[in-house]
Amino acid sequence: MSAAMPNSIPLEDCFEDVIGKACRGLGIEDATLSFLTGVQEETIAALKEGEFNEEGARALCSTLGLDADSLVAMARGEWAPEPLELDGLRQFNSDYRGEMTVNAYLAWDAATGAAAIFDTGASADELLAAVEELGVEVKAVLLTHTHHDHIIELERVLAATGRPPVYVSEREPVPGADLIVPGKSFQIGGLAIETRLTAGHSIGGISYVIYGLARPVAVVGDALFSSSMGGGVISFPQALECNRKELFTLPDDCVVCPGHGPMTTIGEEKAHNPFYPEFKR
Repeated sequence: MSAAMPNSIPLEDCFEDVIGKACRGLGIEDATLSFLTGVQEETIAALKEGEFNEEGARALCSTLGLDADSLVAMARGEWAPEPLELDGLRQFNSDYRGEMTVNAYLAWDAATGAAAIFDTGASADELLAAVEELGVEVKAVLLTHTHHDHIIELERVLAATGRPPVYVSEREPVPGADLIVPGKSFQIGGLAIETRLTAGHSIGGISYVIYGLARPVAVVGDALFSSSMGGGVISFPQALECNRKELFTLPDDCVVCPGHGPMTTIGEEKAHNPFYPEFKR
């Protein structure tokens, strides 16, 4: 494992979050997990509280469907995604109630100045400043899902950008938004944008795959994080299945823009995300 690279946004989850999400998603109580793995309940409880025990953590991974080496590297802070910069794409990270940070994104076509906003973050100050600084014209606001931390600034963003159309899954309607189903495509200047179903964390989660920049980009909301994923609030199996089918089939150099935490790539997540052991070499 290589040393962690400097990144302005830390990983959204720690190793204990990964273990906790897997346990909740699979519906496995500590007593059952102890019986299945031979790990003492006290050790399991301590791991969930962030007290790392490598032997215990490794012993849980097979039952929880996790990759042990990736989880251990995460616990030791041995890896983080390479910092990413891509012309035509910006990430905006804002504080939500002092509890977490949340991301919004701006993608634009330099030739035409046409742009799209993806989610709004908890504060749109930097996002709107960038729209003005770049002189781009926002043609659409595309929502990955409608959890409050991702849309809290929607009205402000619309008012400041000339009220472009808003698009969201038909399963998660928002007043004034156009409802779409996965498979719909958009053309924003020279950017072609596909929509893919990545539900499970939310009932109608949509990922937007952008072509037309130097590399493909996937804005995934809370479907996938660097070294983790959103909790399976609606369905943990569906969240895993959607990610495998709709995201991990994208090219390895595809930039992943998550709702929380740093940007990453499909290739990096194949190699380092504990939730997807089948991709590990």
